[in-house]
Amino acid sequence: MTHQGARVSPVGVALMLLLLCALGVALGSAVGSTGFESWLNAWHDEVAWQIVWDIRLPRSLGACAAGALLGLAGALAQGLFRNPLADPYLLGSASGASLGVAVALALFGGNPFATEFLVRLGLTGAAFVGAVLAVLLTLVLARGVQHTLRLLLAGVIVGVVLGALASLITLMRPDVLQGMQGFLLGSTSFIGWTSCVLMLAVLLICTVFAFALSRVLDALTLGESTALSLGLPLAPVRVALVCVLALATGTAVAQTGLVAFVGLAAPHLVRSVVKVKHNWLVLLSALMGGALLLSADLLARMAIAPQEIPVGVLTAVLGGGYLLWLMYRSQTMRGTR
Repeated sequence: MTHQGARVSPVGVALMLLLLCALGVALGSAVGSTGFESWLNAWHDEVAWQIVWDIRLPRSLGACAAGALLGLAGALAQGLFRNPLADPYLLGSASGASLGVAVALALFGGNPFATEFLVRLGLTGAAFVGAVLAVLLTLVLARGVQHTLRLLLAGVIVGVVLGALASLITLMRPDVLQGMQGFLLGSTSFIGWTSCVLMLAVLLICTVFAFALSRVLDALTLGESTALSLGLPLAPVRVALVCVLALATGTAVAQTGLVAFVGLAAPHLVRSVVKVKHNWLVLLSALMGGALLLSADLLARMAIAPQEIPVGVLTAVLGGGYLLWLMYRSQTMRGTR
């Protein structure tokens, strides 16, 4: 298996994933609640063309961009914590985003003058701010980034506490439960061109920084003492990695809600195909994440059309099943040895 993976070219894998993403965007722009009918009519029907251009195309591109952000963040988290089970939400960003949305809905949900503002800016802004503040709280509790284990434990504690606070708000204000449910289950249906361009811009920035920090992640795989012996400034590099991780995760969560397992599964899928260093791993994980979320979004739209399955539910079921199979496979291979 290792020899086969070594012969696979990372350039070939990247081209294949780019092709899958392009095909997924094209298919996502064509498929709607009525199948391919509106896409076929779009060439001579102005209303059908507006549906394709203003709704389906940005939704498909946005799903790809959000998945890419989560895939890149997952590769960074697993490299930073040297743990294959690390995911982008490990520093408490998911619970912080949930709490931010719950607070926004509870404070302004009943105000008719704030409704339009919340839809356009409030909920996504609250989710992003909540995610970033949760990461900052994790850093404060961990007393910086010097100790990876302390940072990991602080992230788990912050996630549990903030998640409990979000649940408490929904119990005290049952009227926000429906809005919270849509966020917690994850959805790409509200992505427009503004959100799509924002995520693509953040993805470009995060990819550049992740690629620049990839050599440090390679050194961390050998152990912190080895990385220090190589003269690497671990403290500022960890801060930079946490900032990129928080920015990528917060941006994706703010636009799509909580989409599970994409950031965790994407790096695993890349490693199962090709053995590469972190410079290629972060790039391929981003492409893999985009392909995964785009495929899940297509399946969520087509499975029980004209209704939709929440994409976060679908990724949780499929991603959880894949990881269980991966664990079973690794145990079976160890048993045969």
